[in-house]
This record gives sequence, structure tokens and C-alpha cells, in this order.
Amino acid sequence: MPTPSASTVRLLLSTCPDLPTADAIATTLVEERLAACVSRLPGMQSTYRWQGAVERAEEVLLLIKTTAGRQDALIARLQALHPYELPEAIAVEIRGGLTPYLDWVAEQTREDD
Repeated sequence: MPTPSASTVRLLLSTCPDLPTADAIATTLVEERLAACVSRLPGMQSTYRWQGAVERAEEVLLLIKTTAGRQDALIARLQALHPYELPEAIAVEIRGGLTPYLDWVAEQTREDD
């Protein structure tokens, strides 16, 4: 059974074409309190089908920590900021973790009163 804190936290995955784009998106999401933390993993190799062709690209993976309540707004903002026609936005429900960290994620993404 997940803890109450865990059930509200989400890990959103997205890819970016380069580090400057990833950094700009990460900074904006944290500044706007849509994400508590965004980790950037450069050097990822992606292979995917796009418009009928198999493509390969080096990308930067974003690991975005947010809450269920902020998820939709975060995805909308990510889509607005992102240069891709169809940006990756996959949310994973957190089933457990260190409760103080999960509480911190919730606190950092709390909407201003």
C-alpha cells in the first residue's frame, strides 16, 4: 500500500534535443513551481519511428518530479516550451519512497495561496 505522500508524487519523463533546451525547460518548470526538481541526463541515444521513417537522435532525458495535482499544468507548460512537434510526456505514479523527500516534492510544487 503506497503512503499518502507517495500516491501524490509523479515522475514525468521527457526528452529534449540538446542541453540548452533541457536547461531552459527545467529552470522554467522549477521557477514556476510546476516541478520540485528536474534532473537532466545528457547523451541518451533514442531510436524511434517518426512520420514513417526510423530515426535516431542523441537527446537529453528529463526526470521531472511533480505531484498529481500539478501534472496537467506541467504537461501543458512543457508542450508550450518544447521545440518538438510532439514532445514526450510520460507520467509515472510513485508507489513509495523516502517520505520526507516526497513531502518536499509536494511542498515545492504547492500553488501559491
